[in-house]
Amino acid sequence: MNEITTARAPAETFGGRRRHRRPKPMTAATRRALVLVTAAPVAGVMLAGPSAYAAENPGTATPPVPAPDSDSSAQPAAASSEQKLIDNLNTRINDPRLGNTFSGVVLDSASDKVIWGHNASTALMPASNAKLATATAALTVLGPEHRFTTKVVYGNGTLTLIGGGDRTLTTDDLAELAKTAVAGLKSAGVDNVKVRVDDSLFPEPALAHGWNDGYYPDTVAPVRALAVDGRHVTDTSLDAGKVFAQHLAADGITVDGEATRGRAERTDVPVARHKSPRLADIVHRMLKSSDNNIAETLLRMTALGAGRPATFADGTAVVRHELRKYGVPLDNVQLHDGSGLSRASRIPAATLAALLDLPTDPRYARTLGAVLDGLPVAGEAGATLSTETGRFDDPDSRCAVGKVRAKTGTLTGAVALSGLTKGDDGKWKIFSFVENNSTAQMSATKDALDGLAATVNGCRA
Repeated sequence: MNEITTARAPAETFGGRRRHRRPKPMTAATRRALVLVTAAPVAGVMLAGPSAYAAENPGTATPPVPAPDSDSSAQPAAASSEQKLIDNLNTRINDPRLGNTFSGVVLDSASDKVIWGHNASTALMPASNAKLATATAALTVLGPEHRFTTKVVYGNGTLTLIGGGDRTLTTDDLAELAKTAVAGLKSAGVDNVKVRVDDSLFPEPALAHGWNDGYYPDTVAPVRALAVDGRHVTDTSLDAGKVFAQHLAADGITVDGEATRGRAERTDVPVARHKSPRLADIVHRMLKSSDNNIAETLLRMTALGAGRPATFADGTAVVRHELRKYGVPLDNVQLHDGSGLSRASRIPAATLAALLDLPTDPRYARTLGAVLDGLPVAGEAGATLSTETGRFDDPDSRCAVGKVRAKTGTLTGAVALSGLTKGDDGKWKIFSFVENNSTAQMSATKDALDGLAATVNGCRA
């Protein structure tokens, strides 16, 4: 049995004994070879050792060369298992539910060998799979223990609530900030204030290139540095200011008028502050529920952490910079936001798989482990791969419930699924499947991708 039964799949369980032998991050030569091999639309492309080559006949695959340090007694069985996987995937990508625009790849986690690929370097709309890039960069730049700070300052009869990029701030958190502020005000003999919100940490624009008008505020709110309860409203900052003012009034302070927007003064006195949960926990929450608002906030905070302005352009530039340092292939990658909602963004399956390969390396597990931890598990209640949402609930994929951990992605005209699972040969495999422009119903396309993941697991005969 290879069900995923723990909250976190220990990083040291991935990759086996070859992990420590990597000469450099992500085996860049292997990644470059992957990009070259999958540039042509040929299914079943393989990579063996340091060299990549396409199958001689389109639609077929050449058996892999065993790793130098592999168990020779297990090589025939392993080769047979891989060939079966290759043959099954070559057959199943012809599923009409997948349409004609499909990018896919399967890697061996231990060796980074490409077991199977189909147009793996073709860049397609990734939908929410783009959150994998955002999470990786945020954890790298800020660190998994980083916390965001919301402040309250006082001066000239005004309490200013200063946004610090905490998209997990709650009404209870604002109540505590108000309680602390009120205690200070009363001790100073102040019982009447104005309320101001300062969200100047995030400059305009608040909407990304490639977002449809219908996205906001329900799918994603205009991006601001202050919000409460994850509310989907047009102006999250003034909404938070209103809630804060209500708590001040409930604690005995008279609030003069409505909350307004403005910058805090340098002479204002700090009176209260709130720290967010750890970034690792925020990333976990973002990935489990595919929270677009958290993703966009993290993109901007990552830009600030790298010393750049908190804009979409600077945030995506920092993401590219950090991924390039890891050796993740960025050929044909286009990023315009942190959530993947932009219909102008493009990421190949090869890049998404490389992102998921990073936290399986023990060197990066401490920094990036939250990415694996945050991936929904097939059938997991309350997450985006739950059977209640129609995932892994048909005969082709039900066998993989509890055995696949993956990030979903869904936009009109785009469905993606990237994750990892242990194959029937006992080895961890990383996969990425991205489909664009299928004419099938979206639910049918999701079922087809779930079936591909089950095939990688080996439970689907």
